[in-house]
Amino acid sequence: MNYGRRGRARLAGPQASVKQWRADNPSGRKKTMETVPPPAPARPNFGSGFPSEPVVAHIMTRPGVQRAPSAKLSLFIRRALIPADLCTALIERIDAKRRPSTIADANGDPTFRTSETCDLDSTDPVVAAAESLILDFCGLDPAHGEPLQGQRYAVGQEFKAHTDYFDPHGGDFARYCSVAGNRTWTVMLYLNEPGAGGATRFKAIDKIVQPETGKLLAWNNLRSDGSPNPATLHHGMKVRDGSKYVLTKWFRERRWG
Repeated sequence: MNYGRRGRARLAGPQASVKQWRADNPSGRKKTMETVPPPAPARPNFGSGFPSEPVVAHIMTRPGVQRAPSAKLSLFIRRALIPADLCTALIERIDAKRRPSTIADANGDPTFRTSETCDLDSTDPVVAAAESLILDFCGLDPAHGEPLQGQRYAVGQEFKAHTDYFDPHGGDFARYCSVAGNRTWTVMLYLNEPGAGGATRFKAIDKIVQPETGKLLAWNNLRSDGSPNPATLHHGMKVRDGSKYVLTKWFRERRWG
């Protein structure tokens, strides 16, 4: 299947974006618009995601959503949000441009984050289709979103326990947050299932989430008063067999860029 062709998405709504992408990559099928559903209603816009109550209420209306039973943080799981063929196309793009991952503060530990990272091209129809599904799910303003990133974890690689927000008292806070502010929400998707390992552990609520192709995790990085929530500490555990591919979207307090 040739996923290399590019073009503008011409249809509205997340499912329409996926259908359009498939129409542009037919794999032997005739391109047809008959399979494309009518344009979806305009998605809500909850800005940065703070305050979080409207976002939480919206997410809970989405089909198949599970919420972690804890008052310590707002964590949501949705299985099979992204179809498998779109996951495969995203993996191909990550493999084409991946590089060693970096971190703002590794505390002097060179093994803190050992994965590889890829900055994905938002003009690519494959990437646009995935982003449309994410935005429909969470209802956040794309102007507050960082560009989509892909990550690859090989055997033995991990991302040790960390938070996605930046420590307001950290030395690099001004460098990373002076323009767009701190991270409000994280949306993460597993693009495949490794042979073993690669789970995501939230220690504060004793929750371990196993990778599944197309599964989404979303959580609010802030408390109700806007301060960072340390209960969002999570560990991308070591892959024991195979490899793990992840797609990540972070949202900020203010507009990005």
